[in-house]
Amino acid sequence: MNLPISLTLLRIFFVPLVVVLLLTTGHNMDLWAVGVFLLAATTDLLDGYLARKRSQVTTLGILLDPIADKLLTSAAFISLVYLHLVAAWMAVIIIGREFAVSGLRAIASAEGFTLEVSELGKTKMVSQVVAITVIVLEKRQPLLHPLGDVLLWMVVLFALASAAQYFVSFWKRLDVRIKQRASIRRLVFRTREKEPEEKDVATH
Repeated sequence: MNLPISLTLLRIFFVPLVVVLLLTTGHNMDLWAVGVFLLAATTDLLDGYLARKRSQVTTLGILLDPIADKLLTSAAFISLVYLHLVAAWMAVIIIGREFAVSGLRAIASAEGFTLEVSELGKTKMVSQVVAITVIVLEKRQPLLHPLGDVLLWMVVLFALASAAQYFVSFWKRLDVRIKQRASIRRLVFRTREKEPEEKDVATH
């Protein structure tokens, strides 16, 4: 197991800890929650950077990294809905997008290709981290509430836009795979048609 994958697994390990800190009432627990959450989010930047720098980009890492991101942000949003800090319908859109894209990745993997993280997807992830951080700190600083609302709407828009981008990319890649398979089948069919003709010529 290389270092980038270890960091990705560490991010998954942080998920239940973030939830516990968010849902626990106590002195400075919100600061602890934000600190651990940001630390977990930082591993997302490090694992990708180290994987590219060390030439350790693997299929497992490509598949596992977005799963870790989705677990972290989805768990945080569910906790914020429970705390009545985020509207449930917004969380449904954001988390539903994560499940939809994960499903696309699974189908793509079964078809023999990988959907890599897009720039829009990365922007969505950054906006989620900033929005969650600001919303958690709203109780401490009420002046952050308008900013939190704006950021949350941005997250919803980025989630929908990046989902559409992934679906378009998926259908394009899938269409190429289908055409390639059709070409191979036609080639095999033509080869089989020629074989009897060659046998007839050899017989004569």
